[in-house]
Amino acid sequence: MQEKLIILDFGSQYTQLIARRIRELNVYCEIFPFNKKIDIDASVKGVILSGSPFSVRDAKAPLPDLTNVKGKIPLLGICYGAQYLAHYFGGEVLPSSTREYGRANLQFIKQGVHLLKDISENSQVWMSHGDTIARIPSNYEIIASTSDVLVGAYHIKDETTFGLQFHPEVFHTTEGLTILRNFVVTICGCHQNWTPDSFIESTISGLKNKIGDDKVVLGLSGGVDSSVAAVLLHKAIGINLTCIFVDNGLLRKNEFKSVLESYKYLGLNVIGVDASQKFISDLKGVYDPEQKRKIIGRDFIEIFDEEAHKIQDVKWLGQGTIYPDVIESVSVNGPSATIKSHHNVGGLPEKMKLKIVEPLNLLFKDEVRRVGKALEIPTNILNRHPFPGPGLGIRIIGDVTAEKVAVLQEVDNIFIEGLKTHGLYDQVWQAAAILLPIQSVGVMGDERTYENVVALRAVSSTDGMTADWCHLPYEFLAKISNDIINKVKGVNRVVYDISSKPPATIEWE
Repeated sequence: MQEKLIILDFGSQYTQLIARRIRELNVYCEIFPFNKKIDIDASVKGVILSGSPFSVRDAKAPLPDLTNVKGKIPLLGICYGAQYLAHYFGGEVLPSSTREYGRANLQFIKQGVHLLKDISENSQVWMSHGDTIARIPSNYEIIASTSDVLVGAYHIKDETTFGLQFHPEVFHTTEGLTILRNFVVTICGCHQNWTPDSFIESTISGLKNKIGDDKVVLGLSGGVDSSVAAVLLHKAIGINLTCIFVDNGLLRKNEFKSVLESYKYLGLNVIGVDASQKFISDLKGVYDPEQKRKIIGRDFIEIFDEEAHKIQDVKWLGQGTIYPDVIESVSVNGPSATIKSHHNVGGLPEKMKLKIVEPLNLLFKDEVRRVGKALEIPTNILNRHPFPGPGLGIRIIGDVTAEKVAVLQEVDNIFIEGLKTHGLYDQVWQAAAILLPIQSVGVMGDERTYENVVALRAVSSTDGMTADWCHLPYEFLAKISNDIINKVKGVNRVVYDISSKPPATIEWE
């Protein structure tokens, strides 16, 4: 039985980050909405309560049922979780006189407390709350304070229950991972055996038992998730897996051919389908981004379904769903109102009436890459930047034509290859070129031009939830701009996007 920690989510922007930090400690954990009834069996070693945008004083404050948890197994409340454990068990939480947000330092650390073992005096922590714990119950003890926050952390006597007013999971809490390790390993007694190799072994065994001799069909995109999912399935069921890679005409330059060659190296049974003309034709005259996504998604489903039906006796549809996708679908605030139309292969399960198998639905993106490395998947696939399902279709602002795709493919190729040549590619989480629906005046030689504008975008991120624009060297940007304008006919101006997410998104559409 796989031991694990449970994280109860109260809607915090940092909940996934808590899980990722614990996974970094090679300990398995799962996130559940606070109001979902959880079976606390022998496999559950501890529970963490996340932060929340709510105040415990709100009329609709989220209230968990901790009957089978508090006082019975280790429990850690973070921010809102700490305030909840104080407020609802005899203490008092009040609005802060000033909002406590940002860096702070621990002025007091109680000695001999396992949670704060090896934490340095004056250690930096990150506060993010509008309330403060004004009074703790009589059986609680303060174990850490800052100059402004008396109850920075507490322990409930005679219980393995703790509360932290700060966020140990964020980068700005410099010894936060040590605090989490103390809770997870020392207090909860977890064995740190959640590794890529153990995941591969258990997953392949599970897939063999689940699928047996049935056939599986899987749609490949050339990206990390679908590639790792395909290799895991291939190791479990061999020739009973058939992969389909569809060229929608919106891929990067020469990508269809290069990706197919990569998959041959991996020994996968892959059917390549060139449907580029159909996609481009169906997108003619369509300007609305969501409508473009729906058309691309619909065409993909039709083509994939047609190809899949050529394979006899298929019972399963493989998908590269990863854990953030699963979390989003059961979020505290309910399923997302609008899930992007290109997410995985939405619509296929209903249309094809197949059972679903998702080998990666327990992993975060960085874990997928580590598993892929353990599976010896080539780095050109594992380190590939994320690329949207609709491809260049949503990087061409406005309607899509074959001519615009050809221009953008050339621009994109110069940018991406330039990043690789100058050793910048692996420093960037995602890079893109966008063809704008405007033209600008330029001068080439003795002639005035009136041609297209392209925007370049490069961001750094860990999971795409937030992102900062990359400060690429000016000399590099100057060279790329010069190469694009000189080599791509129809472009006379290049701009660089310096917006972060939020408020901007990574993609323009």
